[in-house]
Amino acid sequence: MITRRAEIPSDIAMSLRWIKARGSQAMQGRRADPFRVRVGTMAVRAVFASLCISCAYVAPALAQDDLMSRAQQQFKPIPQTPPALPGNPATPEKVELGKQLYFDPRLSASHAISCNSCHNLGLGGADAEPTSLGHRWQHGGRNAPTVFNAVFNTAQFWDGRAKDLEQQAGGPMVNPVEMASPTEHVAEQLKGIPGYGVAFAKAFPGEADPISLANVDKAIAVFEATLITPNAPFDRFLKGDAGALSPPQKEGLALFMDKGCAACHNGINVGGGMYAPFGVVERPGAEFLPPDDKGRFMVTKTPSDEYVFKVPTLRNIALTAPYFHTGASWDLRQAVAVMGSSQLGIRLQDPEVTRITAFLDSLTGDMPKVTYPDLPPSVATTPRPQP
Repeated sequence: MITRRAEIPSDIAMSLRWIKARGSQAMQGRRADPFRVRVGTMAVRAVFASLCISCAYVAPALAQDDLMSRAQQQFKPIPQTPPALPGNPATPEKVELGKQLYFDPRLSASHAISCNSCHNLGLGGADAEPTSLGHRWQHGGRNAPTVFNAVFNTAQFWDGRAKDLEQQAGGPMVNPVEMASPTEHVAEQLKGIPGYGVAFAKAFPGEADPISLANVDKAIAVFEATLITPNAPFDRFLKGDAGALSPPQKEGLALFMDKGCAACHNGINVGGGMYAPFGVVERPGAEFLPPDDKGRFMVTKTPSDEYVFKVPTLRNIALTAPYFHTGASWDLRQAVAVMGSSQLGIRLQDPEVTRITAFLDSLTGDMPKVTYPDLPPSVATTPRPQP
């Protein structure tokens, strides 16, 4: 492990030079003046004792600075403002439309399921279910990832099949297991709700026919990009506030980096930036890694991608149980222990699990304040829900 070289504070450096000079003077005067030798020696000893006391206070500060510096090299704080989406500029009108669409259950065939059903903004951007409930009581195949800070992920879904939020937004609407709206029906449904005509025209000015599935995806994406959670204690620590983390959280952060967790869970989202096999060292049990779900292999068909999944973000992880793509663990401590054995090949001791879990608690940021929108009403000609 490479650490930065600690700088010696100027006052201590001056004391060391003083000791060297006095020692030299005392030795030079030994034959001429014994009293001066004794006084010089006593002074040197006094300064050295004082210096040792100073070092006792400086050492923890240097160690703390070192921990912060190491963390700053591997992680980045979440910004206060949402990032821009390439090719999809945000406007207040587009964000507002995206919010309406995000909460509107009429985008589903049954008119009962919205984006917020599976990515509930009051439940950490997830749904507190092992797998989400979809059309006609069908269950999805994997646990719903949080929508919070998803804009910072390298790709979307556990298998990375959507390159960005825009592609992700359209997937569930037309998926027969989830919202089950046929592709052509999405625009047809919205055109049957008169109030949306005005909203789409404002969000996409100059377009002859602005109500389209593509524009639905764009609007939802720019709204989802606003769902960031800055100002977590860990963010404040990364910005230089040494007191933002408690001592157990700092110990957990050190373990998180030293044990190797940060090799995959790094960057602004403490994850979400790469793919990794689940079971690098030791395959977990079938409840965590069912053999019929081969992860990214189902997208790429590349044998080396079997049981490879996108590394999930750990931001707000304390709010988003259950864990793993199966949603098989409801206990964050258990999830930490499983990751230690399966990914790192180590058996984390209980005190280590406790401290790492304490660090993970520091990743909970400020939740976005979202006012539930007023949705335009259906009329007599609006397409009806399917049974």
